[in-house]
Amino acid sequence: MLTDAFGRVREVVHGAAGGLTAEQLAFRADGDANSIAWLVWHLSRVQDDHIADAAGTSQVWTADGWEPRFGLPFEASETGYGHSSDEVAAVRVASADLLTGYHDAVHDRTVEYVGTLTGGDLGRVVDEAWDPPVTLAVRLISVISDGLQHGGQAAFVRGLVLRS
Repeated sequence: MLTDAFGRVREVVHGAAGGLTAEQLAFRADGDANSIAWLVWHLSRVQDDHIADAAGTSQVWTADGWEPRFGLPFEASETGYGHSSDEVAAVRVASADLLTGYHDAVHDRTVEYVGTLTGGDLGRVVDEAWDPPVTLAVRLISVISDGLQHGGQAAFVRGLVLRS
């Protein structure tokens, strides 16, 4: 079920970003709106960060050399959470293939990890900073929900781009 859910996020990402130019990926409906590039980068970064943390592994972003390929003006640990309008505007990518390639690498790592889980693993607390503490099950559902929401937003922006 988790593999299927993360696969749906991947499908939405490809549907939203695939085949677009760098300019189309950077389009913002207004000066404070999120671009497709930012939305897909952010949802991929959050998934990468949260899955790596839960699995106790390094992030694909840094371990597999994606950070320098993107060349963004942020610290390596940045996921986009709380970004200002100027920071959103700074997320520009050379191609849709770069954006979807990173997401695919994160997706592959995610599927590999969730394939190792058993039902007993899902109750493990992964974040004590919340009340109640966050279990692995809740964290995975949160990542899926975030990915689908931001992916849907990117698909909406794609519609605006293609109609303009």
